[in-house]
Amino acid sequence: MIELDWKPDKSSPTPLYIQIKEYIKEKIEIGEWTVGTKIPPQRTLAQALGVNRSTIVAALEELIAEGLLEGKSGSGTKVINNTWSLMTSTPPPDWNSYVQAGIHRPNLPTIQEINKAEFDPNIIRLGTGELSPDLFPRKMMKQVFNRLSDRIDSLGYEEPKGLLFLREQLSGYLKTIGIEASPSSILIVSGALQALQLISIGLLQQGSTIFLERPSYLYSLHVFQSAGMRLFGLPLDENGVQTKTIKEQKKRQNAALLYTIPSFHNPTGILMSEERRRELIDVCEQERLPIIEDDVYRELWLDSPPPPPLKALDKNGLVLYLGSISKTLSPGLRIGWVVGPKPVIERLADIKMQTDYGSSSLSQWAVAEWLSSGLYHQHLEEVRKELKIRREVMIDSLQKHLADIATWSVPKGGFYIWLRLLPSLSIRELFEKTLERGILLNPGNVYDHHATQYLRLSYSYASLSDLNKGIFRLSKVIRQLIS
Repeated sequence: MIELDWKPDKSSPTPLYIQIKEYIKEKIEIGEWTVGTKIPPQRTLAQALGVNRSTIVAALEELIAEGLLEGKSGSGTKVINNTWSLMTSTPPPDWNSYVQAGIHRPNLPTIQEINKAEFDPNIIRLGTGELSPDLFPRKMMKQVFNRLSDRIDSLGYEEPKGLLFLREQLSGYLKTIGIEASPSSILIVSGALQALQLISIGLLQQGSTIFLERPSYLYSLHVFQSAGMRLFGLPLDENGVQTKTIKEQKKRQNAALLYTIPSFHNPTGILMSEERRRELIDVCEQERLPIIEDDVYRELWLDSPPPPPLKALDKNGLVLYLGSISKTLSPGLRIGWVVGPKPVIERLADIKMQTDYGSSSLSQWAVAEWLSSGLYHQHLEEVRKELKIRREVMIDSLQKHLADIATWSVPKGGFYIWLRLLPSLSIRELFEKTLERGILLNPGNVYDHHATQYLRLSYSYASLSDLNKGIFRLSKVIRQLIS
């Protein structure tokens, strides 16, 4: 997908179409736009460059005449790069063939669009799973970094499992939620996502099946699929994953492990009950089915603390526990952790050393200071208070503008409301129309391709005024589409 980082100079004596032609030509000649690259549609180019469509047509026609581009009805315009001047030099490599041959699958197209649109400052982000910049603890973060200048002697590589001081602090923190974990059974990773990547290449065989809830955040990624595994979804109810299906399906599938988000599930917001957690541990022990517990939303409870983690109920080393400060403090610090049996942690640590030689030392020291100083718990109390206000604002706005055309449940924590649209409409068209009106959504079908009438809404990122404005605009677009 081409990104345009330039606009023609309308005050220049050089005609606009010539400026555009020269810009595209330069991109081709220096190899940024390789053979086979598709040029955006004329209307898209015109909007991006701030010119009339006829100006784009004139520029493209000249490039086609020079043999740089080829336009075919139905398949658009692409780079063919066969002018005489370029053919006399060494032909460029066909980088597109390399890109297509890579073993890691690309993001879903909608996810790619979301990742780019999120950086538009004028967009209201109604789906973003991240704390608002308004909730960033600037004063506390300044205190933490000021203290680090006295504590840090160097910023060299850390131990394979991560900074010992941080692992010691995490060991103490985990005890407060019922998990007994020595520092040697904890691995520091660059966010929980890296933990999944390490598990996919370090512990599992190609052809294995991963059980998970359906819908699930994991469907929006290609971590396990790119490593040669398949995902198999298990049904959810209001108490979490339905355990009765595990025993039956394990016989049919080559199941290697089960991935679950028991606390404030992404995308549905469901909180797994304590009874269901115990059932899940019992069934997986009987079936000898390891569990990955993704618990990154645990501390974001809004009404009352969630039940103990699955790892706290685990007496046989069945559970690999994932935690992170990305949802509670700062995604940019890129610090998470894995807790598990020592042989597993040592295996994952060895692979991590081969891939990045350790997470950022500075970030590790910063998170350790947050935990040791007590500032982290102060910050969490403030975040819960603010998220509760945001949740109520979004619920009130949904009730006001969408009560007759959508259903939802009120989450007990986390970031998300799983909204079901009652009238049948194209979720893709809704995504596009709202984006045109400055609203960025996360369609439900990126978390389950059957969830074509769902949206994952988030109250964590947009400002309070933008939450109201965004829901109002969303309701208007929905009503236009169904009328």
